[in-house]
Amino acid sequence: MNAATPLDIITADSLASLRHGFFGRAGGASSGVFAGLNCGPGSSDQHEAVRINRNKVAQAMEVAPEALIGVHQVHSADVVTIDAPSPERHRADALVTATPGLALTILTADCQPVLFADAEGGVIGAAHAGWKGALAGVLEATVEAMVAAGARRERIHAVIGPSISQRRYEVGPELLDAFLTEDPEAARHFAQGEGDRLLFDLPGFGLRRLRKAGIASAEWTRHCTYSDPARFFSYRRSTHAREADYGRLIAAIRL
Repeated sequence: MNAATPLDIITADSLASLRHGFFGRAGGASSGVFAGLNCGPGSSDQHEAVRINRNKVAQAMEVAPEALIGVHQVHSADVVTIDAPSPERHRADALVTATPGLALTILTADCQPVLFADAEGGVIGAAHAGWKGALAGVLEATVEAMVAAGARRERIHAVIGPSISQRRYEVGPELLDAFLTEDPEAARHFAQGEGDRLLFDLPGFGLRRLRKAGIASAEWTRHCTYSDPARFFSYRRSTHAREADYGRLIAAIRL
């Protein structure tokens, strides 16, 4: 991959009236384990390469680089509502805005990037939902924050982007116990693996929680980050390969 390679941008029909995208790793300036469009300023990648990559995303979203708004993700259920660009990076895992011209962004490398829109109401959201955040309620909290900003629940569409799939997400029995304590219906998202290992369906869990929130629609793009190294970064795949670090994918949406 090199800088001349076109960007790989996955979109969804339910969000088609708004500029949005789940960006793959193609088309960036980074090299080595970060080869392609690594947009993670918290990675050990060269800062200039990350800056170039983020500028490419801003160009694709038709905003200035400073209008790419993100948060310092901490696997929480915390949501911030944004009305203007700011140098401050809130410690949170979701963003909401009703301000045109701001591109809300989420960084992931196996966790769920979720984009939300009530296009008619002029309110959008973006959430980072790993298992901790999803179980804590970050998806529902994003919907609530959108409603508080003027959206109507029954008009909100949500799309889960490239995430680790169930067949690649092996976990221990303690994770099942943690889920059942908070959500007794969660057992349906765990399948038996080898020995005492289980396979967890993170996107399936996210979809169920979104649908229970009463929104207009919820879907997953059905792309597995772990299974497609040419297209996506994956924290778990990099860990299994004993790599020193990993790239971060970006998802973005704007009014």
